[in-house]
Amino acid sequence: MDSRRVLALDLGTGGPKVALVGLDGEVLGAEREPNTVTYLPGGGAEQDPADWWRAIVAAARRLLGAHPDERVFAVAITGQWAGTVAVDAAGDPLCPAIIWLDSRGAPAVRRVAGGPVAGYSPLRALRWLRLTGGAPSLSARDALGHILYLKSERPDVYRATAAFLEPVDWLGLKLSGRLAATNCSATLGWVTDTRDLAAPAYDEGLLRTAGIDRAKLPELLPANAVLGPLAPAAAEELGLGGDVQVVAGTPDTMSAAVGSGATADHAAHLYVGTSSWISCHVPYKRTDALHSIAALPSALPDRYLVSCEQQTAGVCAERARDALFPDSGDEGFALLEELAASAPAGSGGVIFTPWLNGERTPVDDHLVRGGLHNLSLDTGRAQVARAVLEGVALNARWMQHHVERFTRKRLEPLAFIGGGAHSELWCQIMADVLDREIHRVADPVYAGVRGAALLAGLALGELERPQLDGRAPVAATYAPRPAARATYDELYAAFRGIYKSNRRLYRRLNGGAE
Repeated sequence: MDSRRVLALDLGTGGPKVALVGLDGEVLGAEREPNTVTYLPGGGAEQDPADWWRAIVAAARRLLGAHPDERVFAVAITGQWAGTVAVDAAGDPLCPAIIWLDSRGAPAVRRVAGGPVAGYSPLRALRWLRLTGGAPSLSARDALGHILYLKSERPDVYRATAAFLEPVDWLGLKLSGRLAATNCSATLGWVTDTRDLAAPAYDEGLLRTAGIDRAKLPELLPANAVLGPLAPAAAEELGLGGDVQVVAGTPDTMSAAVGSGATADHAAHLYVGTSSWISCHVPYKRTDALHSIAALPSALPDRYLVSCEQQTAGVCAERARDALFPDSGDEGFALLEELAASAPAGSGGVIFTPWLNGERTPVDDHLVRGGLHNLSLDTGRAQVARAVLEGVALNARWMQHHVERFTRKRLEPLAFIGGGAHSELWCQIMADVLDREIHRVADPVYAGVRGAALLAGLALGELERPQLDGRAPVAATYAPRPAARATYDELYAAFRGIYKSNRRLYRRLNGGAE
């Protein structure tokens, strides 16, 4: 048995998970620490990088203290994507990190991208699509939107910035002392040429279009590169040796894809955490700009990953728990599931739309908002609880339709990962609503750390690519129930109709605030 372990760090929006993972993918132990998000007027969402690091050190110290005999040979990083940390020449943050929920840069993005075709200049859009595989989000929920926001509204910070880093790349700097990004992490800056995965490069024309200084961007490496040994300060804080190697950070979507066990071409997974997505690895570069789906560089050396995201999924269940079972904490999720299970499929016609922070796929609309629809005097708590779970699933079906058109494949089974996969009821609802067999992966919340650890093994030559497939055991399988098909088909049609009928209303109500 190989006794070497990877210390895998997963910087989630709600706080980091730190795990000891074997090269076989087994998670031997894990610890978590909470972080908070500061929401600001006008669509702001920020976190303090110092809190990230404090939480990681605390969790790592606890974990390593509980496993004193384990031999750590590498540190792997994964976590939230589409965030921005502006650092000075010493690598210290100049302001709070702007995270993926932040839309304050929307006016600045529209000035750069603006044009008559769905909000874009046709020539600029074509260049972005050809070189990067995508285009800046008009809602500014990506790195370019954040950088342009700082340039426009915080010019003092922009001038003082030595480098703009993704959260995972800031952790890479903190751990190794090396200021670098990969073609995987840097994609959502929309200034990289992703056509040759082995030779990532910033494109001078895209930099000019965006108005971003090349000098303020980090060194660009291939995906899953080795940054080097732990920096002395980080080694001391974590309690590890200086010979431990640090592997460059991978966005959560990329590591979770590997940690789901679905690494073969078109082997798909469904993720439900704070946000949600349906994705798979593909051997081609392709873009569906109308529905915010693109094949972007993956963590695997020669593959792209279908990139799409729905803004709010698991967080909707959190809000429902807090409303229905105040002060219940994590125990409230079991209470919510029990309550939801007592309602019939379809929740008596009650529909929940989970757009609590706008939407990305299959519509890039930061002004749409969520709600409960078709309530009556007969509506009870159970129908509301179930409608929340079903609403997230209906939204996933909306995404699924366009992802399957994009891949030109029926994606089945779906490996289900993330916190949402803990709920057996939600697994069955997903199977029924999506009409696909669902495979609940064992330890689904650890898919990110498992994937990051396996990628570290690949980067350091300890694993070969074929060994990555299937290293996530399936805990349970859920088949679609034919009896639920008609109910969910009807609800799905109504769900899409709610957006179509009300999108102008959302724009009127929320346009001024945004």
